[in-house]
Amino acid sequence: MTSHSRINDEQYQDYILQGVSRTFALTIPQLPEALRRIIGNAYLLCRITDTIEDDNALTIEQTRQLSDMFVEVVCGNASAEEFSLKLHPLLSDQTIPAEHDLIKNTPAVIRVTHSFNPVQRKALERCVRIMAQGMADYQETESLEGLKDLPAMNQYCYYVAGVVGEMLTELFCDYSAEINAHKPILMKLAVSFGQGLQMTNILKDIWDDRKRGACWLPQDIFLKNGFNLSKLQPGMNDTNFQAGLAELLGVAKRHLLNAMIYTSLIPPHEKGIRRFCLWAIGMAILTLNKINRHRNFSEGAQVKISRRSVKATILTTSLFASHNWILELLFKYTSRNLPEVSSHPAALSEIS
Repeated sequence: MTSHSRINDEQYQDYILQGVSRTFALTIPQLPEALRRIIGNAYLLCRITDTIEDDNALTIEQTRQLSDMFVEVVCGNASAEEFSLKLHPLLSDQTIPAEHDLIKNTPAVIRVTHSFNPVQRKALERCVRIMAQGMADYQETESLEGLKDLPAMNQYCYYVAGVVGEMLTELFCDYSAEINAHKPILMKLAVSFGQGLQMTNILKDIWDDRKRGACWLPQDIFLKNGFNLSKLQPGMNDTNFQAGLAELLGVAKRHLLNAMIYTSLIPPHEKGIRRFCLWAIGMAILTLNKINRHRNFSEGAQVKISRRSVKATILTTSLFASHNWILELLFKYTSRNLPEVSSHPAALSEIS
């Protein structure tokens, strides 16, 4: 392949990133140059996996078959062109135009994937394999009843986010011997980091998910608080439901505390990687705060953080990116109104 077409593939990658994720289009350019290309590519691979799972026009059989095929495409054992031609016509209007475009141009993304070193490729392949298989399993049991319990929610969060945390950590460790020195603890914390971000998304998207027939909340937490998830309705003022919600806000906060510990283990001079982590944590905390203040919200838009809040998060965390003690104070201050949970054995392994 000529270097000219490689450049075109990379230009496409930068372009489509803007369309499929505002957040990552913002955070990925913060990374050191050596990591930008691969993490941008990794995100797009996860987004393709996600698109297969999310479009309800696909049957369970098609979802499973296309997920398996995409894993083979990433590993270099199947044709990206064939995969693209098979999936693209099946997508419905439920999938956003930018994702239609991404699926159509899967071959360009895969050419970039296959240009990485063996360690990097292995990290990407492992992530996509675990994510695709895990998400397809959960998709088959999707219902409005919710997940059985908190461990089932943890498992779901691992498939969609924890495994991404592990992949990012592998890539950070491959990039820097200094980061690699903390690899065992970082790998553990990465799963918790991913779970904190994913739980924030689940809580924010309760009502949007319900509209498409899914509920990722754990039944046991709500039953313990006297509420049955099958009775859930938007805008409910049920105090038992809100008590369950409060408990999950507390669990998410604990995971994000582990995310802060993860970030503090990244060398202070690696400000780009720290910013990449801190912006995600900051936006998650602000979202949890908003949910906490409006526990009777009835659609995701009501708890979406403002652009001004996003700018303030970016400014503050960038200013203090290399100062662990200031970051610790900032986290304590911004999360002070969120519920506290005593260490829940099923909630998170005690790391901190």
